[in-house]
Amino acid sequence: QVQLRESGGGSVQSGGSLRLSCVASEYTGNAYCLGWFRQVPGQEREWVAAIDRYGKSTYANSVKGRFTISLSNAKDTLALQMKGLQPEDTAMYSCAAGTIAGRWCDRLEDFNYWGQGTQVTVSS
Repeated sequence: QVQLRESGGGSVQSGGSLRLSCVASEYTGNAYCLGWFRQVPGQEREWVAAIDRYGKSTYANSVKGRFTISLSNAKDTLALQMKGLQPEDTAMYSCAAGTIAGRWCDRLEDFNYWGQGTQVTVSS
């Protein structure tokens, strides 16, 4: 099965930028959904962004206009470019893949493969 590993997290000040990467153990062309989630301890996991197998990207309203999701040409690396980071963006970010057809790619149940996560901390 596909394995995912995130990297690129770190600590930045408000207004800063980070680029997260998620490397897959194999070609992800068969996935219907590829996306990013974030979670703060004690809170529910929050959907951030996704890209479907046709290349369409969608974003949570909280990050729209600031974050950009992309997939490498080889389809083995998923990236999340984050700009204008704010303290409320602080969370553990995880990438995910879904092989279930007919989903909107914006809910936990749409994904069935997960990375371990990478921490993003934004200070004011």
